[in-house]
Amino acid sequence: MRVIIRKASPEESGVLTDISFASKCYWNYPEEYYEVWKDELTIIQKHLVKVAEGDDSQILGYYSLVKNDLWSGKVFVMEGYWLEHLFVRPEYIGKGIGTQLIKDVYKTGKELGIEKILIFSDPKGFYDKVGAEYIKESPSSIEGRTVSLFELNIKKNW
Repeated sequence: MRVIIRKASPEESGVLTDISFASKCYWNYPEEYYEVWKDELTIIQKHLVKVAEGDDSQILGYYSLVKNDLWSGKVFVMEGYWLEHLFVRPEYIGKGIGTQLIKDVYKTGKELGIEKILIFSDPKGFYDKVGAEYIKESPSSIEGRTVSLFELNIKKNW
């Protein structure tokens, strides 16, 4: 399947939000988590957002890259660049769309002169496969839960 990675348009925010929730549902999280994630998963394009578009112009997945130096909810988010979101439609998980998006994250990071990009993730298997270094577990926005903190070294070839 041919996939094009391009910048998202503001009009696509609703589609991207739908992909966020559908992708989270794929992993069978408890229903009560979605209320906590409601704001986190609602996409308002204030930052760099890129989409993976298939042959039929359907958006298959997306990522957003942000620069952060503030507190994020109850969780302190270190200063630097963050992969805020990377979601793929459930029917395309495991088909290489996420990998193509990560390749574009590396490319974009190099173009912007970014040395590293931080990522909070669960589940974590995908980021292990794409060259991210596991740093530690970190508190989640869900009380009593942790997420994995990863770092992408943009200078490294992947």
